[in-house]
Amino acid sequence: MKRLDLVYFDAGGGHRAAATALAMVIEKQVRPWEIRPVNLQDVLAPLDLIRKLTGVPTEDFYNGMLKSGATLGSGAALKILHAITRGLHSSGVGLLEKYWRAREPDMVVSLVPNMNRVLGESFARAYPGRPYVTILTDLADYPPHFWMERQPQYFICGTQRAVEQAHALGHDQGHVFRTSGMILHPRFYEAVIADRAVERQRLGLGAERPTALVLFGGHGSRVMKTIVERLDRSGLDLQLILICGRNAKLARTLREKKIRMPIFVEGFTKEIPYFMHLADFFIGKPGPGSLSEAIAMRLPVIVECNAWTLVQERFNAAWVREQQIGIVLKNFRGIAAAVEESLRPGVLARFRENEARLENRAVFEIPEILEKILSAPT
Repeated sequence: MKRLDLVYFDAGGGHRAAATALAMVIEKQVRPWEIRPVNLQDVLAPLDLIRKLTGVPTEDFYNGMLKSGATLGSGAALKILHAITRGLHSSGVGLLEKYWRAREPDMVVSLVPNMNRVLGESFARAYPGRPYVTILTDLADYPPHFWMERQPQYFICGTQRAVEQAHALGHDQGHVFRTSGMILHPRFYEAVIADRAVERQRLGLGAERPTALVLFGGHGSRVMKTIVERLDRSGLDLQLILICGRNAKLARTLREKKIRMPIFVEGFTKEIPYFMHLADFFIGKPGPGSLSEAIAMRLPVIVECNAWTLVQERFNAAWVREQQIGIVLKNFRGIAAAVEESLRPGVLARFRENEARLENRAVFEIPEILEKILSAPT
């Protein structure tokens, strides 16, 4: 039985979610593989410089930035992170090499950015010739040294843009694979059996009133308060489902808000397909996971792109425009006008038609790709 280590961390929620979804599909397919999740933060904890300086693990520090919306200058912060990573490279390679030798994986699959050089080099030292694979959980790379490195390895990419970036670094066609999109949890491929009108009323919402789902990842964002306030003042015939993730303070604040507009506030939930089923369109950040979930549920999107947008997510906003699946704002001060435009006759229908062309089966395609890589001659 082949042993496959899936590497993730919890900086943002998408990496663990992708690893979990992929493991579920592989196990359901009953392949002769042992799937072993690896939390990279735990393995590299002895080298966590931010934790040594602040007492807070790097991934918690990052998630706190997302909660507070303190993402201005994310490009500069990324350069600092890369400098720290370079300084700790030799130590990281040594620590991980020992880790791989103890575990003896037949393949290492990374679902994390920024760390692929140290992961790839350490695995190559421990087991020369065994395949190292990076699955991008972003629509494209943000070079240099974000997802892609110049080293012997394989890439699995969800867009043509990412494929082209890998080729530009010198990786040949035999080492770069294209899927039809990002990894989604299998539940997004299951029909939601629920009467929208009845379920909306059960949540205290109007049965037929236009409904937006507002979602900013697993940790929410304080900009959700701004969105609620501006839409409430707009006078639009609208109601909101607000998913706050693990941000309990934000959820409490929104529940206590005195507003005209009907809202339903939810914290962390695994029932995103259910709530998306009840909505007519999506409002949020241009994260690859949320965008892909919205597209799968045929929800047109309204996102923003500006200096506060994470640098690795700015391409996604351009992609939304290119695919014509929603509206991209400079900032959410324009949210009322964007919603008003979306609710004009035919607009949401046109966006949904474009989304229907983007059929994404990546989570089912990737096991076949991994099988090909495992079977390739070394």
